Amino acid sequence: MRKKHIAALAGIAAVFAVGGSLAYFNQNLEAVNVLNVGKFDTEVVEIFNPEEGENWQPGVTVNKQYSVKNSGSIDSLVRVKLQETWTRKGEEEPFLYPDEEWDRDGVYSGSAYTCEDGIHYFYTGNVKLWDKDYDYIMNGREQNTIHVFSPDGKNIAYKKLVMTNDDYPVNMSKHVRDPKIYKKDGRYYMIQGGRDAESYGCALLFCSDDLEHWKWYDTVRTAKPFGYMWECPDLFEIDGQQIMTCCPQGVDQKGYDYQNVYQCGYFPVEFDLKNKSYSFGKFQEFDKGFDIYATQTFADEAGRRILIGWMGIPDADYDNDATVAYDWIHALTMPRELEWKDGKILQHPLKEMKDLRKNAFTCELEAFTKWAPADCCFELRLDVEEAKNLELKLREDVTISWKDGLFTLSMGESGRGRKQRFAKVEELSDITIFSDTSAIEIFINNGETVLTTRVYSEHLEQKVELVSREVKGSVHGYELGSFEVEYKK
Repeated sequence: MRKKHIAALAGIAAVFAVGGSLAYFNQNLEAVNVLNVGKFDTEVVEIFNPEEGENWQPGVTVNKQYSVKNSGSIDSLVRVKLQETWTRKGEEEPFLYPDEEWDRDGVYSGSAYTCEDGIHYFYTGNVKLWDKDYDYIMNGREQNTIHVFSPDGKNIAYKKLVMTNDDYPVNMSKHVRDPKIYKKDGRYYMIQGGRDAESYGCALLFCSDDLEHWKWYDTVRTAKPFGYMWECPDLFEIDGQQIMTCCPQGVDQKGYDYQNVYQCGYFPVEFDLKNKSYSFGKFQEFDKGFDIYATQTFADEAGRRILIGWMGIPDADYDNDATVAYDWIHALTMPRELEWKDGKILQHPLKEMKDLRKNAFTCELEAFTKWAPADCCFELRLDVEEAKNLELKLREDVTISWKDGLFTLSMGESGRGRKQRFAKVEELSDITIFSDTSAIEIFINNGETVLTTRVYSEHLEQKVELVSREVKGSVHGYELGSFEVEYKK
């Protein structure tokens, strides 16, 4: 009897269990959500009197009062983000801003790639962490690759984060930056500079079929370490020769080579990207002067390979602070056309610079003594037929000289810490000098050797003087006018 009773209870429980499941799956619940529709609009109200800020200086704190006014018909909860920009009348405002979490500590260098639909910009978004102590090499930093697209170079259609440090090889430090796009055989490649976990300078290659989705492809480096970090790489072809440029950090000076704290130059390379085979030639410096870094190149409509560099260098023991009082600092080099000849790159001033010439003069070097252009903006060319030595004063405390196969640039107080730079020049055939108010660019022997420097003279009424007399040839001088940038619609 006891067993039957238990079985009956179990049967009843089973029925209730099934019934409960059926009731659950057939249950209907209804809810009514009320949505009030009305007009929503906001206004940003700023209380600010510009007259109170006359003669502002950089770094000065200015108090402003902001409020957000709801001018609509319904109550709303809004999240507000304010971004201020400063422009002078007639100037363009900055195009890229560090306005996201992925680039909050700086829009670092990158490049632009032009397609039929518009311009694709790629750059490194820098993030530096401060919540605890970091070495900022293997930790404490984010280097994010960001893609910005603009249909016209003025308006931004979108801004995307396409890669973070998690997308780079695991053997890399937190230093991966400065993307440049290179198209080969219908595929897009991106080259970025890097420092691996062993402090071995290298370049990283990424690939994409659509400029939107990127993945790591390979890492390239020299057989022996050449610096601990490679910045600002570029990859291109010129006159049938592949070139990889970069700025190696951590290369010690050797004689008259590598005189700056960081270097800037190029490797002749043979990169078989399809088969991942890479070979490097000897590294050669672009410039023997004080101020050259972060060079980038592009091909113009005529197919010329044109180089522009930052006329400066980080962590140098000289400065550019003289212009801060005038609310600006730093400059770019003049555009230079590149030519591959006899195993090296030659750099030439663009022919368009000739359009700036005015008030020309010419004479024989034997008869040349002094020239006083109206200001420091001039072009001067010396064609040398015969010379035992040469010394030429470009300003009262800036001199160039050539003797016994050594070219020397010497600077005084106007160099703000810049003293001397040297270049080996066995034979001297010509010198072309472009001088601006705060910059000098010197091209020797058809651009085979170049020296670039910033210079900060107290006044612009300077004289050019030929000091040495043991030279034969001719000299051509031009004062230079200014140029304007034209925007294509």
